[in-house]
Amino acid sequence: MFTFKIAETIYKELPKLKSFISISQLTSNVGKLQIRNYASPPKRFYKNTGILRTENKFEVCLDERRLKTPNGNIFTVESEPLALAVAAEWNAQKDKIIQSSMHLTMLCNSALDNPNNLTKYDVISYIVNYLDTDTILYQSDNEEELFKLQTQEWDPIIDWFNKLHGLNLKKCIHMDVPAISDQDKNLLTKHLLSYNFECLFGLMYGVDTLKSVILTLACVEKYIIPQKAVLLSRLEEEYQTGLWGRVEWAHDLNQQDLQARLSAVILFVYFNSQSTNVQSKQKNQ
Repeated sequence: MFTFKIAETIYKELPKLKSFISISQLTSNVGKLQIRNYASPPKRFYKNTGILRTENKFEVCLDERRLKTPNGNIFTVESEPLALAVAAEWNAQKDKIIQSSMHLTMLCNSALDNPNNLTKYDVISYIVNYLDTDTILYQSDNEEELFKLQTQEWDPIIDWFNKLHGLNLKKCIHMDVPAISDQDKNLLTKHLLSYNFECLFGLMYGVDTLKSVILTLACVEKYIIPQKAVLLSRLEEEYQTGLWGRVEWAHDLNQQDLQARLSAVILFVYFNSQSTNVQSKQKNQ
Protein backbone atom coordinates (compact mmCIF):
# COMPACT_ATOMS: atom_id res chain seq x y z
CA MET A 1 0.00 0.00 0.00
CA PHE A 2 2.84 2.35 0.85
CA THR A 3 4.55 1.70 -2.48
CA PHE A 4 1.27 2.22 -4.35
CA LYS A 5 0.76 5.62 -2.67
CA ILE A 6 4.25 6.71 -3.66
CA ALA A 7 3.63 5.70 -7.27
CA GLU A 8 0.27 7.45 -7.25
CA THR A 9 1.87 10.65 -5.91
CA ILE A 10 4.61 10.59 -8.56
CA TYR A 11 2.00 10.08 -11.29
CA LYS A 12 0.04 13.11 -10.09
CA GLU A 13 3.18 15.24 -10.07
CA LEU A 14 4.26 14.28 -13.59
CA PRO A 15 2.71 17.38 -15.24
CA LYS A 16 4.72 19.61 -12.91
CA LEU A 17 7.83 17.56 -13.59
CA LYS A 18 7.35 17.93 -17.36
CA SER A 19 6.95 21.67 -16.92
CA PHE A 20 10.16 21.82 -14.90
CA ILE A 21 12.06 19.86 -17.53
CA SER A 22 10.87 22.12 -20.35
CA ILE A 23 12.07 25.20 -18.46
CA SER A 24 15.38 23.59 -17.53
CA GLN A 25 16.13 22.70 -21.15
CA LEU A 26 16.62 26.40 -21.88
CA THR A 27 20.10 26.29 -20.40
CA SER A 28 20.86 22.56 -20.49
CA ASN A 29 23.39 23.06 -23.25
CA VAL A 30 25.37 25.83 -21.59
CA GLY A 31 26.52 23.89 -18.57
CA LYS A 32 23.50 23.93 -16.23
CA LEU A 33 22.15 20.43 -16.78
CA GLN A 34 24.98 18.68 -18.52
CA ILE A 35 24.79 14.90 -18.63
CA ARG A 36 27.91 13.52 -17.07
CA ASN A 37 29.92 11.07 -19.08
CA TYR A 38 31.79 8.69 -16.80
CA ALA A 39 33.46 6.86 -19.68
CA SER A 40 37.18 7.24 -20.18
CA PRO A 41 38.01 10.37 -22.21
CA PRO A 42 39.02 9.67 -25.82
CA LYS A 43 42.68 9.49 -26.76
CA ARG A 44 44.24 12.26 -28.78
CA PHE A 45 44.06 11.12 -32.41
CA TYR A 46 45.79 14.05 -34.11
CA LYS A 47 49.25 15.60 -34.07
CA ASN A 48 48.74 19.17 -35.24
CA THR A 49 46.00 21.77 -35.15
CA GLY A 50 45.40 24.74 -37.42
CA ILE A 51 42.77 26.95 -38.98
CA LEU A 52 41.45 27.25 -42.52
CA ARG A 53 39.72 30.21 -44.09
CA THR A 54 36.65 29.50 -46.21
CA GLU A 55 35.02 32.59 -47.70
CA ASN A 56 34.38 34.90 -44.72
CA LYS A 57 34.54 32.20 -42.04
CA PHE A 58 37.21 30.16 -40.32
CA GLU A 59 37.41 26.44 -39.65
CA VAL A 60 39.58 24.45 -37.24
CA CYS A 61 41.58 21.52 -38.58
CA LEU A 62 42.95 18.55 -36.67
CA ASP A 63 45.68 17.32 -39.02
CA GLU A 64 43.72 16.95 -42.26
CA ARG A 65 40.33 16.58 -40.55
CA ARG A 66 37.85 19.42 -40.35
CA LEU A 67 36.56 19.85 -36.82
CA LYS A 68 32.84 19.19 -36.42
CA THR A 69 30.29 20.00 -33.74
CA PRO A 70 28.56 17.27 -31.66
CA ASN A 71 25.63 17.44 -34.12
CA GLY A 72 27.94 16.83 -37.05
CA ASN A 73 28.03 20.38 -38.39
CA ILE A 74 31.30 21.80 -39.74
CA PHE A 75 32.85 23.99 -37.04
CA THR A 76 32.91 27.52 -38.46
CA VAL A 77 33.28 30.90 -36.80
CA GLU A 78 33.49 34.41 -38.21
CA SER A 79 36.35 35.51 -35.96
CA GLU A 80 39.90 34.48 -36.81
CA PRO A 81 41.17 35.06 -33.22
CA LEU A 82 38.35 32.86 -31.91
CA ALA A 83 39.28 30.09 -34.35
CA LEU A 84 42.92 30.36 -33.26
CA ALA A 85 41.88 30.18 -29.59
CA VAL A 86 39.78 27.07 -30.19
CA ALA A 87 42.66 25.47 -32.12
CA ALA A 88 44.91 26.27 -29.16
CA GLU A 89 42.50 24.48 -26.81
CA TRP A 90 42.69 21.34 -28.95
CA ASN A 91 46.46 21.65 -29.25
CA ALA A 92 46.77 21.90 -25.45
CA GLN A 93 45.25 18.44 -24.97
CA LYS A 94 47.77 15.80 -23.96
CA ASP A 95 47.37 12.04 -24.38
CA LYS A 96 43.63 12.24 -23.80
CA ILE A 97 41.04 14.83 -24.83
CA ILE A 98 39.46 16.44 -21.75
CA GLN A 99 36.46 18.16 -23.28
CA SER A 100 35.40 19.77 -19.99
CA SER A 101 38.56 21.89 -20.10
CA MET A 102 37.76 23.36 -23.53
CA HIS A 103 35.28 26.07 -22.61
CA LEU A 104 35.60 28.08 -25.81
CA THR A 105 35.02 24.97 -27.92
CA MET A 106 31.94 24.14 -25.87
CA LEU A 107 30.54 27.64 -26.23
CA CYS A 108 31.06 27.62 -30.00
CA ASN A 109 29.52 24.15 -30.36
CA SER A 110 26.46 25.12 -28.32
CA ALA A 111 25.93 28.31 -30.33
CA LEU A 112 26.44 26.56 -33.68
CA ASP A 113 24.22 23.55 -32.96
CA ASN A 114 21.65 25.50 -30.93
CA PRO A 115 19.79 22.25 -30.11
CA ASN A 116 16.90 24.07 -28.40
CA ASN A 117 16.42 26.38 -31.41
CA LEU A 118 16.71 29.48 -29.26
CA THR A 119 16.19 32.82 -30.94
CA LYS A 120 17.95 36.06 -30.04
CA TYR A 121 14.81 37.16 -28.19
CA ASP A 122 14.65 33.89 -26.21
CA VAL A 123 18.17 34.46 -24.91
CA ILE A 124 17.54 38.13 -24.11
CA SER A 125 14.35 37.23 -22.25
CA TYR A 126 16.24 34.64 -20.19
CA ILE A 127 19.00 37.12 -19.26
CA VAL A 128 16.62 39.97 -18.42
CA ASN A 129 14.35 37.80 -16.28
CA TYR A 130 17.39 36.50 -14.38
CA LEU A 131 17.57 39.93 -12.75
CA ASP A 132 14.76 38.77 -10.44
CA THR A 133 17.17 36.30 -8.83
CA ASP A 134 20.47 38.16 -9.32
CA THR A 135 22.91 37.16 -6.59
CA ILE A 136 24.11 40.63 -5.60
CA LEU A 137 20.57 42.03 -5.30
CA TYR A 138 19.90 39.62 -2.41
CA GLN A 139 21.54 40.74 0.81
CA SER A 140 20.93 39.72 4.40
CA ASP A 141 21.48 41.61 7.65
CA ASN A 142 21.15 38.51 9.83
CA GLU A 143 24.92 38.53 10.24
CA GLU A 144 26.25 42.02 10.76
CA GLU A 145 29.74 41.39 9.37
CA LEU A 146 28.44 39.62 6.27
CA PHE A 147 25.93 42.39 5.57
CA LYS A 148 28.69 44.97 5.98
CA LEU A 149 30.83 43.05 3.50
CA GLN A 150 27.97 42.74 0.99
CA THR A 151 27.23 46.45 1.27
CA GLN A 152 30.89 47.33 0.83
CA GLU A 153 31.55 45.04 -2.14
CA TRP A 154 28.20 44.73 -3.97
CA ASP A 155 26.56 48.15 -3.60
CA PRO A 156 29.18 50.07 -5.67
CA ILE A 157 28.66 47.64 -8.55
CA ILE A 158 24.88 47.99 -8.37
CA ASP A 159 25.27 51.79 -8.41
CA TRP A 160 27.66 51.62 -11.37
CA PHE A 161 25.29 49.32 -13.28
CA ASN A 162 22.34 51.64 -12.65
CA LYS A 163 24.23 54.72 -13.84
CA LEU A 164 25.59 53.01 -16.94
CA HIS A 165 22.21 51.76 -18.16
CA GLY A 166 19.90 54.35 -16.59
CA LEU A 167 18.27 51.79 -14.30
CA ASN A 168 16.88 51.95 -10.79
CA LEU A 169 17.68 48.50 -9.43
CA LYS A 170 17.57 48.18 -5.65
CA LYS A 171 18.83 45.45 -3.40
CA CYS A 172 16.48 43.55 -1.11
CA ILE A 173 16.97 42.29 2.42
CA HIS A 174 15.43 39.36 4.32
CA MET A 175 15.02 37.37 1.08
CA ASP A 176 12.23 39.57 -0.25
CA VAL A 177 11.86 39.50 -4.01
CA PRO A 178 13.56 42.58 -5.52
CA ALA A 179 11.17 44.86 -7.36
CA ILE A 180 12.43 44.98 -10.96
CA SER A 181 10.24 47.40 -12.91
CA ASP A 182 9.14 46.81 -16.49
CA GLN A 183 10.93 50.01 -17.42
CA ASP A 184 14.24 48.67 -16.10
CA LYS A 185 13.74 45.40 -17.98
CA ASN A 186 12.90 47.25 -21.18
CA LEU A 187 16.02 49.40 -20.91
CA LEU A 188 18.21 46.36 -20.35
CA THR A 189 16.51 44.58 -23.24
CA LYS A 190 17.29 47.53 -25.50
CA HIS A 191 20.94 47.36 -24.50
CA LEU A 192 21.16 43.60 -25.09
CA LEU A 193 19.64 43.96 -28.56
CA SER A 194 22.90 45.63 -29.60
CA TYR A 195 24.70 42.27 -29.26
CA ASN A 196 24.61 39.57 -31.91
CA PHE A 197 23.31 36.06 -31.19
CA GLU A 198 26.74 34.57 -30.45
CA CYS A 199 27.58 37.29 -27.91
CA LEU A 200 24.21 36.85 -26.22
CA PHE A 201 24.76 33.10 -26.04
CA GLY A 202 28.06 33.75 -24.27
CA LEU A 203 26.41 36.22 -21.90
CA MET A 204 23.78 33.64 -21.00
CA TYR A 205 26.51 31.15 -20.13
CA GLY A 206 28.25 33.81 -18.02
CA VAL A 207 25.03 34.61 -16.16
CA ASP A 208 24.58 30.92 -15.36
CA THR A 209 28.19 30.73 -14.18
CA LEU A 210 28.00 33.70 -11.78
CA LYS A 211 24.25 33.58 -11.05
CA SER A 212 24.32 37.30 -11.76
CA VAL A 213 23.48 39.46 -14.77
CA ILE A 214 25.12 42.48 -13.15
CA LEU A 215 28.47 40.83 -12.47
CA THR A 216 28.58 39.26 -15.95
CA LEU A 217 27.99 42.57 -17.72
CA ALA A 218 30.43 44.29 -15.37
CA CYS A 219 33.09 41.89 -16.66
CA VAL A 220 32.13 42.40 -20.28
CA GLU A 221 32.29 46.18 -19.79
CA LYS A 222 35.75 45.76 -18.19
CA TYR A 223 34.60 47.30 -14.91
CA ILE A 224 35.89 44.28 -12.98
CA ILE A 225 38.14 41.37 -13.92
CA PRO A 226 36.90 37.74 -13.97
CA GLN A 227 38.78 36.80 -10.80
CA LYS A 228 37.07 39.63 -8.92
CA ALA A 229 33.65 38.73 -10.36
CA VAL A 230 33.98 35.12 -9.22
CA LEU A 231 34.99 36.17 -5.72
CA LEU A 232 32.03 38.57 -5.54
CA SER A 233 29.63 35.86 -6.72
CA ARG A 234 30.95 33.61 -3.92
CA LEU A 235 31.07 36.34 -1.28
CA GLU A 236 28.92 34.57 1.30
CA GLU A 237 30.77 31.28 0.79
CA GLU A 238 34.11 33.03 1.16
CA TYR A 239 32.86 34.70 4.33
CA GLN A 240 31.73 31.38 5.81
CA THR A 241 34.99 29.62 4.95
CA GLY A 242 36.82 32.48 6.64
CA LEU A 243 34.93 31.63 9.81
CA TRP A 244 34.89 27.84 9.68
CA GLY A 245 37.96 27.01 7.64
CA ARG A 246 38.72 26.29 4.02
CA VAL A 247 38.93 22.93 2.30
CA GLU A 248 41.70 24.06 -0.03
CA TRP A 249 41.44 21.47 -2.78
CA ALA A 250 37.64 21.71 -3.00
CA HIS A 251 37.20 25.47 -2.76
CA ASP A 252 40.24 26.24 -4.91
CA LEU A 253 39.20 23.87 -7.69
CA ASN A 254 35.69 25.29 -7.76
CA GLN A 255 36.99 28.85 -7.84
CA GLN A 256 39.50 28.11 -10.61
CA ASP A 257 36.86 26.31 -12.68
CA LEU A 258 34.50 29.29 -12.42
CA GLN A 259 37.31 31.66 -13.37
CA ALA A 260 38.17 29.55 -16.42
CA ARG A 261 34.53 29.43 -17.50
CA LEU A 262 34.02 33.16 -17.06
CA SER A 263 37.28 34.05 -18.80
CA ALA A 264 36.15 31.95 -21.76
CA VAL A 265 32.86 33.86 -21.81
CA ILE A 266 34.63 37.22 -21.90
CA LEU A 267 36.89 36.10 -24.76
CA PHE A 268 33.95 34.57 -26.62
CA VAL A 269 31.92 37.78 -26.38
CA TYR A 270 34.92 39.95 -27.29
CA PHE A 271 35.94 37.90 -30.32
CA ASN A 272 32.37 37.75 -31.62
CA SER A 273 32.06 41.52 -31.24
CA GLN A 274 35.03 42.28 -33.46
CA SER A 275 35.00 42.54 -37.23
CA THR A 276 37.56 40.27 -38.88
CA ASN A 277 36.80 40.97 -42.52
CA VAL A 278 39.97 41.49 -44.51
CA GLN A 279 39.90 43.26 -47.86
CA SER A 280 42.69 42.30 -50.20
CA LYS A 281 44.37 45.09 -52.16
CA GLN A 282 43.88 45.18 -55.87
CA LYS A 283 46.95 44.64 -58.04
CA ASN A 284 46.84 48.13 -59.52
CA GLN A 285 46.88 49.82 -56.11
